[in-house]
Amino acid sequence: MTRLFTLLLTLFIPFTSVAADSWQNTTDSAKGQTVYFHAWGGSQEINNYLRWVASEVDSQYGITLKHVKVTDIAETTSRLIAEKAAGKNSAGSVDMVWINGENFKSMKNNDLLYGPFVEKLPSWQFVDKSLPVDSDFSEPTQGLEAPWGVGQLVFIHDTERLNNPPQSFAELLSYAKAFPNRISYPRPPEFHGTSFLKALLIELTNNDASLSQPVNENDFGFITAPLWQYLDSLHQVAWRQGKTFPASSSEMTQLLDDGQLDLAITFNPNAVFSAQATGKLAPSTTAYAMESGALSNIHFLAIPWNANSSEGAQVVINFLLSPEAQSRKGDLNIWGDPAVLENQYLQGSAKNTTLFKSIAEPHPSWQIALEKEWLQRYGN
Repeated sequence: MTRLFTLLLTLFIPFTSVAADSWQNTTDSAKGQTVYFHAWGGSQEINNYLRWVASEVDSQYGITLKHVKVTDIAETTSRLIAEKAAGKNSAGSVDMVWINGENFKSMKNNDLLYGPFVEKLPSWQFVDKSLPVDSDFSEPTQGLEAPWGVGQLVFIHDTERLNNPPQSFAELLSYAKAFPNRISYPRPPEFHGTSFLKALLIELTNNDASLSQPVNENDFGFITAPLWQYLDSLHQVAWRQGKTFPASSSEMTQLLDDGQLDLAITFNPNAVFSAQATGKLAPSTTAYAMESGALSNIHFLAIPWNANSSEGAQVVINFLLSPEAQSRKGDLNIWGDPAVLENQYLQGSAKNTTLFKSIAEPHPSWQIALEKEWLQRYGN
């Protein structure tokens, strides 16, 4: 443990000797284990951060952390469902996953998760309980996943090229018509692209109450009709006439920097700072949210029921929730992912994160339904 973490543990945690002994047993068992962590691999800043984490858990706990880079965590969900069907209830191929939303609901419904384990973590004491850390897209977490960071759908623009960006999706369409070939969004089912669809649908329906409930197939066509009408109009004037789309948020950032797009999309309100620090964006770029607010959620860490290294995964997750790791994750020059800890435990620029007005995610079933319909309409 680092000196800072040990000090905070001593000062702030009324940790019982029984709990301490239990956790010591976990860390003892974790030593020498290899943890296969399935996480999105589309950001160099995130990948660099996880390399630092791997170095730290190796030196502090004797754990080997392997970042298995995935494009969509749904691939991992499918793998785990296959292992469950095959009766592989131990020595699984996945030890840790970075999930939320529909993937969490799917794993939970299929009994693919280990736990509950979250409240047994020493670092749980530092977590800001005023955040919605016990609910994931309206689905109770029940201690099956640990909060890791806060995400918000925001837009990046270069103030030297665009000093008055669209403040609503209605304005965005008007802007795209006035300046063709300058606006786009990532291709669903890529996470950022689907998030764009959800945020757009929320505005177009004035956040219809049905969006917080499971999709009703009888009403889906009526509720989403304004969305497809909007996209039909947008694609006619979008980048490359809506015939192709950026593959990721990272590609959009590159296209913004190259001057091909006027807006990029990210789910991290601080991403612009880390991109500037690494030279991927100009100092004149900034992030903003639509006037109504930013689609927001918590992203989480979980352990499959059949993990080969469940003790190692718990120790890694506990480290990722430590003040040291959360402060570094929230550093605006490193990743800038907003922390889930109480501010008093954070150091450096991680203490200074300002979040935008929050708009709640729809029920997780909307994610799959929207992606399926989008692919049928525009996937070819």
